[in-house]
Amino acid sequence: MAKGGSRTGGRGRDAAGTRRGAASGSAAKAKPAKPRNAQRPQPSPGPSPTPPAQPPMPTTFLLGAIPGATPGKWIDTWKERMPRTSLELVPLAFADQRQALVEGEVDAALVRLPIDKEGLHVIPLYDEVPVVVCAKDSHLTAAAELDTADLVGEVLIVPQDDVLGIRAPGTEKPRFAPPADTGEAIATVAAGVGIVVVPMSLARLHQRKDVEYRPLLDGPASTVALAWPAERTTPAVDAFVGIVRGRTANSSRA
Repeated sequence: MAKGGSRTGGRGRDAAGTRRGAASGSAAKAKPAKPRNAQRPQPSPGPSPTPPAQPPMPTTFLLGAIPGATPGKWIDTWKERMPRTSLELVPLAFADQRQALVEGEVDAALVRLPIDKEGLHVIPLYDEVPVVVCAKDSHLTAAAELDTADLVGEVLIVPQDDVLGIRAPGTEKPRFAPPADTGEAIATVAAGVGIVVVPMSLARLHQRKDVEYRPLLDGPASTVALAWPAERTTPAVDAFVGIVRGRTANSSRA
């Protein structure tokens, strides 16, 4: 056997001296490298939640109104904007205004302050000037305006449905029971007995040919407001609130 000859048995090498089978085995085991910035696939978002459906507009909107309230212009606007929902005006006595709202007799109401605001939303609308109603031939009619000092010595009649709670120093109390309401009190004044102090709208409501009224400059004003139950803010209520606040038909609620 010649020395220095290569062995043909065992593992063979190729011409480059690389063992056959080693490279192929390594290639078989190699895995493709993941890109460094690869991100895990995110789950597709589910369907967006459906907003709660708004209750439909009712066929009738019940608006309460205390005596003397003048919602005529708002009612006209309502008729133009809400032709499919009729507005029904419900007369309310001052003493019953809160009860009508709490018990659901009306959807909203024009009320006279003060009112217990618990459980209610209340928006003041305007203040009414107090006036002195007196007989047509009373000396008080000589002035265009009056102060409480001008009422000294007069018999001050306070009806049972009084909304001002006025107490004028120097006036006298009548010697008869308080009249049941403002209308009866003004009828008593027309007979030449005493005076009565009421908001101007009530004086106009009970206007008679035999009485006159004059503004009382330092008398208590009366505030008329819109009120409704806080838990029943319906689309119809929202629509009426927008009207009294002067929003146009296309303006936002804000």
